Amino acid sequence: MTFLALALAMLAAPGAAAPAVTTPLAHDAGPQLAAVRTARRGATIAKRVPRTRTSPRLPATSLGPRWLPPPARAGAGQPALAIAPDGGVWMSWFEPRPSGGSFLRVATLRGRSWSAARTVAEGDSFVVNWADVPALHAAGEGRLAIAWPHRARGGESAVELRVSQSFDGGVTWSRPVVPHRDRTPNEHGFAAVVAEGERTRVVWLDGRNAARAPRPDDAEEGAFDMTVRTALVDRDGNVTEEKELDGRACDCCPTAAVATSAGTVVAWRDRSPEEIRDIVVARMNGHGWTSAQAIHRDGWKVPGCPVNGPALDAEVDRVAAAWYTEAADSARAYVAFSWDGGRIFGRPVRVDEGEPIGRVAVALLEENAGVVSWLEGTGKSTRLLARRVIPGRAGAATTVAHVTGPRASGYPRMVRSGDRLVLAWTEGTRPTRLRVAELAFPPAP
Repeated sequence: MTFLALALAMLAAPGAAAPAVTTPLAHDAGPQLAAVRTARRGATIAKRVPRTRTSPRLPATSLGPRWLPPPARAGAGQPALAIAPDGGVWMSWFEPRPSGGSFLRVATLRGRSWSAARTVAEGDSFVVNWADVPALHAAGEGRLAIAWPHRARGGESAVELRVSQSFDGGVTWSRPVVPHRDRTPNEHGFAAVVAEGERTRVVWLDGRNAARAPRPDDAEEGAFDMTVRTALVDRDGNVTEEKELDGRACDCCPTAAVATSAGTVVAWRDRSPEEIRDIVVARMNGHGWTSAQAIHRDGWKVPGCPVNGPALDAEVDRVAAAWYTEAADSARAYVAFSWDGGRIFGRPVRVDEGEPIGRVAVALLEENAGVVSWLEGTGKSTRLLARRVIPGRAGAATTVAHVTGPRASGYPRMVRSGDRLVLAWTEGTRPTRLRVAELAFPPAP
């Protein structure tokens, strides 16, 4: 079993059988984290136990989303959204292939009409689960890039990242390339992609350190630290400038990346020697990559991966960052804003209602505002909420949907397109279904 599979299994309900990595998974809601150590690769994961409910902060409103049924079959899930410069909304997803395995597909939303679905790749070697989903970017003029985890030769833990590009609006796709050059049979995934000039910047979690010892169970703590790495892929599939950004990161929290006028900004969950797992950012400036710095020093100390990554959005030099924490045994979801390309972030604003699960998304609005979405509630009553925020203040929360099967709902996605928000998530029915809705901006604070 891979480390990701083991982590996701431990996050399932107490007493539940460990699920396979190729099925939709999720964890219980309303949690506080208690550490459970495993000898697997000298790393740690986290098991969730109930926590005391806190009082709601603001009442939720319901403005009623408009449903936008996508061109996806029953059983589809794991959506990613990307907004093109012209306002078109692109979405990727996995769906089952009748002959077995899966299709990786994309479609674009214009107004309220979807294009036909187009296939990026297909086969039975995709790694399909709720946490490590494909990353999609739309750069304009028909240029798209997508990255996904794919099983590789070398054993259970062998997962490589693959990247494919389209230059004709998704009609055709380039032969996939692998951006990491270590070729070790270990885990690579939780990617983010963003355009950087004429090339595509790829960021991922990299488990190559697992190759340092022949017997993982004998390794000392830290021998298999997960790293954060990045590289550039050009139009011809050439990979250059591979670099390590962090030598010790949280093992299975997704990364995020955005482009600003000052350069690319990347966010991930760090892992300090003292097991503090706060969200950090690094920036590409004219002199290279800056060192990682915390968006806010939450001080969440936990010897286990919460599988709850950050979200970013950017416009020119404005950046919004949203994240989840359980510092001081109190589950919270936050957003913070930067006006200088991610160099300095302001004081965070709490957005949750008292029982957040996390899995945040964020979209910038006008000059000083943004919208955050997140999952809230218990396993029996989970809601997808959205709230407008300005520095120092949060408006009332809007209920987007009541989520069925929060263990399969994964990471709901959100982008802004003109005067609306578009959200996508997996509905945990049997079979699962892909849900997409548009929403008017939530009330102002």
